[in-house]
Amino acid sequence: MSSLEPLYTAEEMRAAEAAYAGPTLELMERAGKGVAEALLRRYPDARRVAVACGTGANGGDGFVVAAELARAGKDCAVRLLGPEEKVAGDAAVTLARAKEAGVPFVDQTGPADVAVDALFGTGFSGTPRPEAARAIGELNAGAAPVVAVDLPSGVDASTGRVGGAAVQAALTVTFHALKAGHVIAPGRFHAGETVVVDIGLDPGTTRLRRATAGILDLVPRRTERDNKYSAGSVLVVGGSRGLTGAPSLTSEAALRAGAGIVTACVPASLNLVFEQRLVEVMTRPCPDEEGALVPAAADEILAAAVRAGAVALGPGLGRTDGTRALAGFLLDRLDKPVVLDADGLWALAGHLDWVFSRDAATVLTPHAGELGRLLGRPSAWVSADRLDAVQAGADDTGAVVLLKGVDTLVAAPGRNPVVADLGNAGLATAGSGDVLTGVVGAFLAKGLEGSLATTAAAAACGVASQLAAERHGQAGMIARDVIESLSPALSA
Repeated sequence: MSSLEPLYTAEEMRAAEAAYAGPTLELMERAGKGVAEALLRRYPDARRVAVACGTGANGGDGFVVAAELARAGKDCAVRLLGPEEKVAGDAAVTLARAKEAGVPFVDQTGPADVAVDALFGTGFSGTPRPEAARAIGELNAGAAPVVAVDLPSGVDASTGRVGGAAVQAALTVTFHALKAGHVIAPGRFHAGETVVVDIGLDPGTTRLRRATAGILDLVPRRTERDNKYSAGSVLVVGGSRGLTGAPSLTSEAALRAGAGIVTACVPASLNLVFEQRLVEVMTRPCPDEEGALVPAAADEILAAAVRAGAVALGPGLGRTDGTRALAGFLLDRLDKPVVLDADGLWALAGHLDWVFSRDAATVLTPHAGELGRLLGRPSAWVSADRLDAVQAGADDTGAVVLLKGVDTLVAAPGRNPVVADLGNAGLATAGSGDVLTGVVGAFLAKGLEGSLATTAAAAACGVASQLAAERHGQAGMIARDVIESLSPALSA
């Protein structure tokens, strides 16, 4: 199994179509037939189908859909958004054929069992004009499920950005391969189930790629020659009063991800809690005040880091002036790969030079709010422009940045982002980020390069979440369920 699969942008799809040796009308016909077949499979009992078409190539696909459904005995009508004289090229041919097939063109479609969205395709970007926005609103407000042709109208195929009104599809039928807008939020939330139809194009080169479970084959496994240190040694630095769970989850996840030994540097006043909770983890009590580590803990932590292959800094660390100063000092002195999460990211805000100046690999694992704080931008901007945001994070910090979400994105300076979306809704639970941090730490300790370690860690948590859902269901999944499934995910 390949570790990465392509995700196309609009420009890359145009290039793939331009390289096709045959008549482009063939592509439109195959696309429309593929949509009609997928619709009939999904909604075999539908009798009335309303097709909303634009005047461009996506509308041309829609005309083919309508003609195919009419030939299949369905009561199908087309509403054309715009003057017919604007329809040109291949789309004009398919429009004429739809009329020849007896498909009526109407100003307003009536009640339908299924609606087809063929307004805009991969070429759309920006905000729909008022008339198109009204048509999109009508599709969304109707009782009929919507089948989107290629991409839900209003979604940017290249980024997943939604600048205004966008169709909420139950089923999207796309052509050749997935587009970035199908899997990157917020676009992915509009696509519903996505089906890919082969229309006869050759594979092309894409800037964006999507991780598959095959990437886990690149993670080193323990062998007979290994000892606990060569299998991967992870140091976890964190914990504070009321936040002992976070470093505990990180430590346990690192072990389940294959680390041979994990040591946790924790506040001395809380060490007994960790001693009782973490049976397989070595703990090192460090100086603290009122349950939070202080800068004086640095010597103990640096001594513990000597035999570590990677350091996880931040889970449950607490947010005090002392923990911020400690984080800055450690980032300056540690010559090991570091994964920075949670309160470690809080400490980093306003001090991106702490990371940029490091020689060893650094991985940051923020959610939208944390990345927005690091970049000095609203979290709403991060959520709306996730690709731009994760790349900005990587470029501004010089680190590998993992932007959490169902469409987890991983970016490194000067390199194209990767989407790692193997997880499920069960991961939306407290502690799942701490688990991810531990897995990243384990993979870094095994010697994987920063981007690969981070992407593989996201994939491992995704696969583990699937296994956990099979055993426990998604509704009440907790972080420990994911930890429990990490070893099976990496042992398959």
